[in-house]
Amino acid sequence: MDSERADPSRRGAAPEPARALSVGELARMLRGELERATRELCVEGEVAGLRAPESGHAYFTLKDEREDAAIDCVMYRSASVRARKLLADGARLVLGGKVTFWAPRGRVQLVVDTARPAGRGALLEALERRRAALAAEGLFDRERKRPLPRDPRCVGVVTSAKGAALHDILKVAFQRGAVRFVVDTSPVQGAGAAESLARSVRRLAQHPEVDVIIVARGGGSGEDLAAFNEEVLVRAIAASPVPVVSAVGHEVDVTLADLVADVRAATPSQAAELIVPDARARAQGLNHLKARLWRAWTRGLGERGQRVDVALSELESLTIRRLSSGREAVGRLERRLAARHPVAVLSASRSTVTRLEQRLSASVRRALTGGRASLVEPQRISALAEREVAVARSRLGELAGRLHALSPLAVLGRGYAIVMPRAGGAIVRRVAEVSPGDALRVTVEDGSFAARVEAAEEQG
Repeated sequence: MDSERADPSRRGAAPEPARALSVGELARMLRGELERATRELCVEGEVAGLRAPESGHAYFTLKDEREDAAIDCVMYRSASVRARKLLADGARLVLGGKVTFWAPRGRVQLVVDTARPAGRGALLEALERRRAALAAEGLFDRERKRPLPRDPRCVGVVTSAKGAALHDILKVAFQRGAVRFVVDTSPVQGAGAAESLARSVRRLAQHPEVDVIIVARGGGSGEDLAAFNEEVLVRAIAASPVPVVSAVGHEVDVTLADLVADVRAATPSQAAELIVPDARARAQGLNHLKARLWRAWTRGLGERGQRVDVALSELESLTIRRLSSGREAVGRLERRLAARHPVAVLSASRSTVTRLEQRLSASVRRALTGGRASLVEPQRISALAEREVAVARSRLGELAGRLHALSPLAVLGRGYAIVMPRAGGAIVRRVAEVSPGDALRVTVEDGSFAARVEAAEEQG
């Protein structure tokens, strides 16, 4: 009471407010309190969402297997190599370190110094059991894999509407060639993502124009890819009547969707390259084939031309040889025919007779000259010679008459004629060898003339 009377200004006054802290001061306070309280901390859980950037630090989430609880963790590159090797998605570890508050992001995280194995993680064990069960059904068998269409007309794409996977697929596809796309967007991570992806796959599989389906996302951690390990999505891909390409975009982690798909692509861009044929490469290939076909056709035509030239040359040589042989044969026949011509035979006979006459005359003269002195009756010798000459001349006349009788000219002189076809051929000997209207050539004693058959009659 005395104090209130002494200082009336304090009567009824509110207490002074506490001093306001800055965000930095609060962050330092939280960090100090957390680090002091967790200096000798050990915590057990399952590793998920492991990331190892180029900085050498490891970032991941440590999850509780029995309840919905998790904490962000970091293991700096200064930690032991043995501890770093134990980090893997699904690994169940006992981690030693301290909890701190990271002011730049306002995040509470566990800074891990040590690690030791604590058994196999429940999530990884569940995934392995699911993998084994689906493999036992034959869903991952190589025999089920179908080849991709060589020239698809329409491609279905299942991916997130917000991710870069769709942009990468369309960019690569339109650079390679013209193809239609049907896109069915779906969440690719989080609650219900697997069921949504499965519905999208089923819808595109029932589309009448879709030839192949791409299920894609733009990579992510093992935890981000959980939807692609769900059984509902695996069975939807296995039941698709058209081939399915899995393009999760994560080289390290192989999901169950990758195993059941007909083809696995490392990235969405590679999926587009596998499906859409390169129009420029195809055009170059066609041009190359065209050039090869042209060269082969030209080479074949040249070879056939050479064979034709050789054949023509051989035919010409054969024709010339046969004509030459024919000419020689004709020449021989002409010479034989000329030698047997009546005029030639008569001339030869006359020459023979003349030679015989000359020899006889010479012999007679020699005989006369040698025996003239001893001859008593030259008149008898002269008469004998004349008789011999007369006999020889008579023989000569007889031979000439016989030869003349054998000559066709003598036959023609008796009124006969030689009838031959005007076009050439054998002598007509029978009526059956001609027909009315045939053109003939008739040879008589002093020449020949043309005739035509009016009628042909055979004598009975």
